[in-house]
Parts: sequence; structure tokens; C-alpha cells
Amino acid sequence: MFVDSHCHLDRLDLTPYGGDLGAALDAARARGVQRFLAIATTLESAPALAAMTREHADVDIALGLHPLQSVAQEPDAAAIAECAERYAAVAIGETGLDFHVDSVPHALQRQRFVAHLEAARSLELPVVVHTREAREETLALIREHGDPAVGGVLHCFTEDLDMAREAVRLGYYISLSGIVTFASAEALREVARRLPLDRLLIETDSPFLAPVPYRGRANEPQWVVEVAECIAEVRGISVDEVAMQTRANFYRLFPGCHQEDAQHTNPFA
Repeated sequence: MFVDSHCHLDRLDLTPYGGDLGAALDAARARGVQRFLAIATTLESAPALAAMTREHADVDIALGLHPLQSVAQEPDAAAIAECAERYAAVAIGETGLDFHVDSVPHALQRQRFVAHLEAARSLELPVVVHTREAREETLALIREHGDPAVGGVLHCFTEDLDMAREAVRLGYYISLSGIVTFASAEALREVARRLPLDRLLIETDSPFLAPVPYRGRANEPQWVVEVAECIAEVRGISVDEVAMQTRANFYRLFPGCHQEDAQHTNPFA
């Protein structure tokens, strides 16, 4: 059984499914995807995402403000925490730093990231971190403001093995997306090969970054299976082992995701 640990269900292209999110999730369920963590990019999306959890028992949500989103009023840690509590989020995010794009000043991104880390600490929730071209700054802020007892995940990881190992040392997991299947991503496959399997998660980041052989199309949660298959191939292990261990890792990091289900069905938990 697979888990899509990072998907933007409110942004999926549902045209192939007649506009029905349930049908898109059914396509993933048919391939063995057992749970979906729907990720917010703005706090304003919280009500719509929370409605998905009421309609679909296998959907949970993380709430936060993406580092590249522009907003009229910047939320502080208290506002982020209040939103997460109100809508029963199991994690804070996605948040982080993206210095590849200059649409939001770097100083403001740092301020925003710290607010999310502080909110997560106050609620004892894990953090879903987006990081791009901000390696040292991301790690420094996690060291200073994060909670190693709770940790988080560097999602859609694209950095090197050294950063992955340091993040693990700080209590974080590494999540691999469809990028790991790209021909140009040999360095990332090295991360998949050498990082301990008990620190890996898998995700789609759908509707973005569809894996091979679907690259160029709008991504879907069902294609998290291709990510697991790639990791299994480079490690020389079975897809079932990747599925079971990454699923166990997911429930360990996000205990608010109906952990009792994992305890009954997952021998790795």
C-alpha cells in the first residue's frame, strides 16, 4: 500500500475525471494508494481542503503559506497555529525558502518560514518544507527554530546527499517526487540509493512534476507508484518493500493521520 505524502488536491486537473475529485482518488486507490496528504499553499485554501477530509476519509491536510505566495497580510505564528487547529491539520506547510525565484523578497521568506516553524513547535506538529537554492539558510533556520523531537520533511527533494544527511540528523525525512525518474536526475537517484530507507517518503507534488513515462502531463496521485518503482530499482529491492517502509515512515512522521489504521495493517509500524 502506497501513500502520496504531498499532493495539491485542490489544484488537480480533473478534466479526465469529469471534474470529480473522488474519481481521481479512486484511480489512485485502484493502484494501491492508501492515503493522501493534501498540502495548502495559502491559508485561505483551508476550508476547501478541510471539506475534502470530510468527504474522503483517506485524505489529511497540511496548512501553511508557500514561500512564493504573495499575500496582503502576512500571518504570524499565532495565526498559522490557529488556522491549523481550527481545520485539524496534521502538519504545518508547505513553507520554506525558494531563492530560485525573486517574486517574494528573501528576507520576507525567512520571516515567514520562522513563523511556520514556531507555529509547528507550539502545536507539536511536523513541518513540510519547500527548499530550492537555499540550502544553508534552510538548514540554519531549522536548527534554530525547529523542533527535532517532532521534525518534518524536505519535500520534493532536489539537493545533494550531504544536505539530505544533515536534514536527517536534524530529525527530518526526505521526500522524493517524480523528478527522481528523470534522465537528468542521477544525483537524486544517488540520494534514493544511499539514504536509509527508514528516512524516505514518496510523493507526487501533483499536479506538478509527473514522473516518467508521464512527464509533460498534469501529474496525478496515482503516479506515486512510479516514484516507488524507481526507488526500488535503484536500491535493488522490491516495490513492496519501498511501499511498506515509506508508508510506515509517513505514519511515524504524521501521527495525526489515523495512526490506528497503520498499526493494524502495517508490519513496519
